[in-house]
Amino acid sequence: MTSSTISTSKLRMGMIGGGPGAFIGAVHRTAACLDGEIQLVCGAFSSDPEKSREMGKQLGLSEDRVYGSYKEMIEQEQKSKGMDFVAIVTPNHVHYEPAVLALRAGFDVVLDKPLCFSLNEAHELSQIINETGRTLCLTHTYTGYPMVKQARQMIARNDLGLIRKVYVEYPQGWLSHEDVNSKQAKWRLDPKQSGPSGCLGDIGVHAFNLAEYITGLQVTHVCADLRSVVESRQLDDDASVLLRFNNGASGVLMASQICTGEENNLKIRVYGENGSIEWQHGDCNTLAVRWFDSPTEIYRTGTQYLSQSAIHNTRVPAGHPEGYIEAFANIYRNFKRTICAKTNNEKNPSEQWEDFPSIKEGVRGMAFIETCLANSKNNTEKWTELNE
Repeated sequence: MTSSTISTSKLRMGMIGGGPGAFIGAVHRTAACLDGEIQLVCGAFSSDPEKSREMGKQLGLSEDRVYGSYKEMIEQEQKSKGMDFVAIVTPNHVHYEPAVLALRAGFDVVLDKPLCFSLNEAHELSQIINETGRTLCLTHTYTGYPMVKQARQMIARNDLGLIRKVYVEYPQGWLSHEDVNSKQAKWRLDPKQSGPSGCLGDIGVHAFNLAEYITGLQVTHVCADLRSVVESRQLDDDASVLLRFNNGASGVLMASQICTGEENNLKIRVYGENGSIEWQHGDCNTLAVRWFDSPTEIYRTGTQYLSQSAIHNTRVPAGHPEGYIEAFANIYRNFKRTICAKTNNEKNPSEQWEDFPSIKEGVRGMAFIETCLANSKNNTEKWTELNE
């Protein structure tokens, strides 16, 4: 198979989590199956066997392919060789163990962010991936948007010149009040399930990942202020972080879930010596490019003047809305084609196929969360070096 050849065989996916009432599980299933290159064949959808069976029935799966636990599923599917990879869409505290079991059983893994519960777990997962030779995909969804790809390519080829300043923000308002009665809020605000961070680990890590992905730079130091604005909460619901990058640029990251009236408008601005770019989730098909001595340019998806990376991840002609599910599906499609290329021992798979977040981004994200937590807890108002 050459790098221009697309495997027509479907990959068979199992799912852990995503049972009745879960939000992200349905998103993963829809995105994974959008291109007809992946098929959901089995699942352990809940820690409650009855709920798992209920979900399997809703999805039309065979009863003998719906399991009461992820351990049972991995063990049985390893024996039958009926599954190619597993998608893990559970709360954070149930990321590490099923990922380890799946990798060691010979399965590739798609994992919802953040990677796991701690940086130590992240390092262990990285080591296991190196030992097993398996592939892990981390669903930082926003890297799948065509105009995010376009921004990354423009910066990579130095269109903006030296990058000097990065502003990235992710405001939400759904946790503005104490009495939020939802399954999603319950586990995200519980340190036993979410981990040591709330807002920063949930959406701040998306903003961090987007800043590093688009600029191609790495954050080296942080100065963080994490707060629980709603006093009864054990985890942060608001975060402000100053950033320093490895090329000398500075940045500001804001992530908050108490910004009343806000939805999910992740936004980034990157300023170089010759120009700047601006992208926001609320208008995801548009990229604004501003120049020092030329008129502002507006780039749109579906047009032929875009980079090959943006075109590869565009699905419909210009003017047709293209958004969250499609960006998610781009990640799944690229992951699938990379797996098929590896299975067929292809030496030079397409660069576009390999463009999805992986274990490296997962480790970086956990290092960012723990460094910010330590810096904010010490309340030193000084910089802390970000070490993986």
